[in-house]
Amino acid sequence: MTAAAHPLAPAWLSPREHTDDLEAELFPAYTARTADGELTLGGVRVSVLAAEYGTPLYVISEADFRARARGFVHAFRQAFAAHGDQPGTEVEVYYAGKAFLSTHAARWAAEEGLNIDTASGGELAIALAAGVPAHRIGLHGNNKSDAELTRAIELGVGRLIADSVEEIERISAIAQDLGRSAPVMLRLTPGVHASTHEYIATAHEDQKFGLSLTPVPGERKDRDNPYLGSPAWTAVERAAAAPGVELIGLHCHIGSQIFEPDGFEVAAGKLIAFAAQMRVSLSSRLPAGEDFELDLGGGHGIAYTEADHPRAPEEIAAALAQAVRRHCADHRLPLPRISIEPGRSIVGPAGVTLYTAGTTKDVVVEDGLTRRYVAVDGGMGDNPRPVLYDADYSAVLASRRITGQHVLSRIVGKHCESGDIVVRNVYLPPAVTRGDILAVPATGAYCHSLSSNYNYLTRPAVVAVGDGQVQVLIRRETEEQMLARDTGYAP
Repeated sequence: MTAAAHPLAPAWLSPREHTDDLEAELFPAYTARTADGELTLGGVRVSVLAAEYGTPLYVISEADFRARARGFVHAFRQAFAAHGDQPGTEVEVYYAGKAFLSTHAARWAAEEGLNIDTASGGELAIALAAGVPAHRIGLHGNNKSDAELTRAIELGVGRLIADSVEEIERISAIAQDLGRSAPVMLRLTPGVHASTHEYIATAHEDQKFGLSLTPVPGERKDRDNPYLGSPAWTAVERAAAAPGVELIGLHCHIGSQIFEPDGFEVAAGKLIAFAAQMRVSLSSRLPAGEDFELDLGGGHGIAYTEADHPRAPEEIAAALAQAVRRHCADHRLPLPRISIEPGRSIVGPAGVTLYTAGTTKDVVVEDGLTRRYVAVDGGMGDNPRPVLYDADYSAVLASRRITGQHVLSRIVGKHCESGDIVVRNVYLPPAVTRGDILAVPATGAYCHSLSSNYNYLTRPAVVAVGDGQVQVLIRRETEEQMLARDTGYAP
């Protein structure tokens, strides 16, 4: 007999009497239950992890991370390889470090054939500390400091992604002072409205990133060049002429947590049309076709809940390769080199956060309906995505297995905010009580990266698991370390 849905539950949330299906769909590879019902991650019991490293605790499956990284490299290189009469081109995959970065994660990615995409001087420092060669690192950012640009150019990073006309001029001046040449890609805003949350959509016009393809009102126009007078075209002209700047390609990123390939295909078409105009107007100042690069960004969606159905890298790559070939043929362009920047889709599904349950209470919501509230020992300090983006997550009771009708529950944190919600809607066994361990999957991306000391909670450790072994990637923060920045603190 199928359990009845709770009237307050969202339509996509299935009633449950067990969670084995969730563990198969949403948790990383090598997740299992022991004979006595305890969840294991990479062959390690959650009770062992919690006892040794405390909770909240970020747990990452190294094998899952590596497999997903390899999967993107293989899928995109296969899709863009020559097949029969279809031309081929080179593909580079950059791991987007902003999702989660540590020296270990950077090494894993590099060892699997990926380059590293960084978005700040701090991320650049971590990639370098991991031993990643500078030429395999890219530097993003809409407001890079002179110090960040100087260090990147001095070290010889593989590419700088310029976000404004003013930045091109600064890169040129710094490169000349250093007697260097800086490889530059221009981040364009293709005007694609990706189906995602407003705050993680990055290619529509009214936002801080990139250079618009739309001409500025009142600027000069040319019927043979529809981009003349746009910030993007101004940037191209400046970059092509600027001493010390080597214009190597175009870049775009349309957003995050995107499931359909349509937006990526439209963006690719717009970049290729723009590149075709560059060939017509500026061919003498551009690299040869095979040396020109198009970066199609990242943002590929993952499954946070049973409602999410992400596409495999092979499917994404095939759709993009077909679109790029078609648009290049239409514009009589040779295939450029291609790069992409997956981050969340590599590390997100590889991560799980463990919490210890505390207070539980039943709250009457409306018309006599109740919802179970389960408070845990973390919250928005270790995962602010629910409060930032209305992000949904799932959870399971991990320290034991209880079958039978589950109750609609809300997992909340211990921060002094009513919006401090970890999992908004989930079915949990009614017997969940203080001391039980709960596991929230798909937390590898943007949880540790966005973590804070709100309410002066210390930040959790990050550990990697595999083959029954545990490796600490990032140590748990202590109160002494947290207070060390306070000049009135006397240890």
